[in-house]
Amino acid sequence: MLAPRAAAFSSVSLWEWPRCQLCPLATPLMLMEDTLHRPPEATGAWGPSDSACRALLYSSMAQTPFCPQNWVFTADLPPVPGCPGRLGHNGQCLSPPLHSSQSRANSALLQGFWCQPASQLPREQLSALIRSLASKRVPLKAWQLSCLANLAARLGLQEDFALHPPDLLLFYNLSQVRAANCRAFTRRATQGDTELLANLPDQRAALQHTAWTCLGQPHPRLSAADLGLLGALVCDMDAARILTSDPSVLHNLLSCPRLTPAQRAALNTLLASGRTLLGPPGSWNLEGLQALGPLAAYISPHLWQQVQEAVALDFFRSVVAACRAGTLRQSDARRLVTSLLESKSPSGSSRPRRGTAHPTGRACVRGNITAATLQDDLFLVRYDCVQLEACLGHPVLRANLDPLLQHPLPAECQRVVKAKLTQIYPGGIPENQLRLITSLVYLYSRAEISRWNITSTDTVMALLASDVALENQTEAVLQKFLDHNGTVTGALLIAMGGSRLCWMSPQQIQAIRPSEFRLAGALDISSCPQSRKNVLFTKAREAFSSTRSTDEYYPYIRPYLGGASADELRQLAQANVSMDIDTFTNLNPSVLQSLSVGNVTTLLGQNVGDLQKARSHPTISSWLRSLSGSALRALGLDTNLSSLPAALVTGEPSGTTHPTLHLAHSRGLPGSSAGAPASGLACPPLLRPAGSALLATLSPALSFPPTELHVPSLMGALRCSAHRRPARPPEVPAARGGPALRPPVAAAVLGASER
Repeated sequence: MLAPRAAAFSSVSLWEWPRCQLCPLATPLMLMEDTLHRPPEATGAWGPSDSACRALLYSSMAQTPFCPQNWVFTADLPPVPGCPGRLGHNGQCLSPPLHSSQSRANSALLQGFWCQPASQLPREQLSALIRSLASKRVPLKAWQLSCLANLAARLGLQEDFALHPPDLLLFYNLSQVRAANCRAFTRRATQGDTELLANLPDQRAALQHTAWTCLGQPHPRLSAADLGLLGALVCDMDAARILTSDPSVLHNLLSCPRLTPAQRAALNTLLASGRTLLGPPGSWNLEGLQALGPLAAYISPHLWQQVQEAVALDFFRSVVAACRAGTLRQSDARRLVTSLLESKSPSGSSRPRRGTAHPTGRACVRGNITAATLQDDLFLVRYDCVQLEACLGHPVLRANLDPLLQHPLPAECQRVVKAKLTQIYPGGIPENQLRLITSLVYLYSRAEISRWNITSTDTVMALLASDVALENQTEAVLQKFLDHNGTVTGALLIAMGGSRLCWMSPQQIQAIRPSEFRLAGALDISSCPQSRKNVLFTKAREAFSSTRSTDEYYPYIRPYLGGASADELRQLAQANVSMDIDTFTNLNPSVLQSLSVGNVTTLLGQNVGDLQKARSHPTISSWLRSLSGSALRALGLDTNLSSLPAALVTGEPSGTTHPTLHLAHSRGLPGSSAGAPASGLACPPLLRPAGSALLATLSPALSFPPTELHVPSLMGALRCSAHRRPARPPEVPAARGGPALRPPVAAAVLGASER
């Protein structure tokens, strides 16, 4: 193995090593363009595999980092007249260097965190990496967080939880939280996204138990301070507990991805009581309604009737303006608009105008709809679905389909528009119009879609990239595209997303070229039915079979392992991949039943302890019940499985079952120990055609103290996809197209500032 020293490679061309495969070392120039091209003679895919290359990778994390010669960055290519940026290897004009956006680029690199190289970092640098994740608010997936939490525990970093991302705290071993830190730890952890624990029900229950233990028992009424500690765990509380809590519970409910019917009823009761800072409904103002954010969608029509009409209309206008501007999803805006419209009396229509009537006999009483009418944010208030049908003429609809569908039309109005389009285009909607009806796709049957003419990838992306098309529509749209000699490209797969793969037919999946599947990379197919997972795994194995080692193969195949056979999993276990628990819970349950305790222990590696966090998951629970008591003890699990599945805490903890939790009173945490590398996502291959490029010699001086994190140097080995957008804090609609209210404003209005 080559010594990880800069001098060892200072005069060696990387391309003289035919077996060397590297994720690009991150340098300031790479962060400017994030694009690296190989010389024409270079072959093979990108990815850390060879031991010599691994030494080169990790030398960039040492105290004497370096950048090898003969790396070709597009940022180093000479400027070209007429091109604001640089000329790429294929002659295309590239975007200008992102000199002012290195922070954003660093965040994107951090978002591609991969446990495999991170497991080789010394304690100080791993600590710096975790702190950087927190300061930049980099969103990571559950599979990344679970293995990172284990790495941090191995190096005794849990004590620094105040400097760590709240999402990461959700995955920490709660039995190692000292009693003195109980409140501080829980308060920070519950600021995280608890939905990340969807596959770890016991960890979520343990977190709830920790929170209630910190609060003490009994606790008949939750104060504002108590609610500040509980954070997002309030989303699991029952309606009675919500009603008896301090009114600032509204701030907690803002973080809930959804509310149950009982919780919605409790919310309306609380709002109607006037106990919140918003006051009684009759005194609500626009700022207060905007502060409710997504909770406003749950306001009942009965409650809307108590709100002053001018205030309600202003809020309606702000919602539609945000929807038309693209800052609010149509589905969210539609719920708000539908509830508001239902509160309006159906008898409020004006008298019909003379000489204006619909062919069906329904009178147009609001006046014919024109292009100018559709620019009004209160269009849906003035024209209900009956009037839409009566007053919208075919010529206006044909010429103004896009501005009409920018409004969050209720389902009934959408059906009206669909019927009119069928009358206008009896032989099928033209392709240039198809790209405008993404919000209506779910209304069309397979037979209706069969009359469409789909020849462009752009049309397919427009129809399927939204969250509207369902299973039948997805398969039918793709089939029409394929019937016109279309090709499912990697770009199309990325635009569709993993969930759409679930709705492709087996024949359509098998028709995807392996090269295009490789370009798509790792897609989340966890929501697919088992039959589709099996087909997708076969396709993924075909696409990634050319990789030279398991270290390179595993990161690509990981998202598709839900369809893997027992033999495949046993082979991965022997390769010491250290599968994360989130991936493990998505394995085929019937295949898991055929694995021995030894197989599972080896497969999970250093993550085997996470079984305790997921023992109530249906897949895990079923496998555990098939084991003997001695096998359970070998896994470090309780032999009493009568408590499976564990219940979630929704009220006082004294009446709820949950995993046993003991708060640690000592500072002793597990130290560093050798183990199998953690799982993760490798750098995807840059599958671009080889072309002429200019060689550049890079001579950076990228030294940094071991206690500081130099992102460009450190993230070279952790680099992955830099194209996912970092999560932004949620916004609520703004009035009349003005700036949206940010969470701090909403928090102040809802009373969270009292905590």
